[in-house]
Amino acid sequence: MIDDVVAELNDGIEKSFEALRRELSKVRTGRAHPSILDRVRVDYYGTPTPISQMAQMGVPDASMLTIKPWEKTQLQAIDKAIREAGLGLNPQVDGEIVRVPIPPLTEDRRKDMVKLTKRTGEDAKISVRQHRREAMDMLAAATKEGEISEDDEGRAKKKVEEIVSEAIKRVDKTVSDRESQIMEV
Repeated sequence: MIDDVVAELNDGIEKSFEALRRELSKVRTGRAHPSILDRVRVDYYGTPTPISQMAQMGVPDASMLTIKPWEKTQLQAIDKAIREAGLGLNPQVDGEIVRVPIPPLTEDRRKDMVKLTKRTGEDAKISVRQHRREAMDMLAAATKEGEISEDDEGRAKKKVEEIVSEAIKRVDKTVSDRESQIMEV
């Protein structure tokens, strides 16, 4: 029973951490990265489609993205979708590809990105704590039903606290690393 609770806790924490990484990858750091355009959807024959599913994306240098659609007819649609996405990007159609220069972040914008990163980290910590609460409730219910002894419950709760403590440290380190990337000029 205790092993099941710990396994479920670890699984939940890992899902929270994956969500954190996914959200942090969307935060701009001033460097070109194809994930900047993950949320952009292009009208592809009436269907909103991610750019990555209809074009090859490249990063020739730290301040430029290139997008080469598999169908040349989609160049203007990609250009329009990026402009309307509200990312502050100004794509340029250049023959067979779309070039997307990534403007450098201003100091104020970097600070806003750091705030967003911290908020995302706090959300991840809240999620981890929710998983801890669920694990503690499961242990208490197991003790109440007589499946485990109170001593076993105490040891299991201590183990849960250790796991959660490590997860919180891991979230803090990930957020801190991302903040340093954002503030790097």
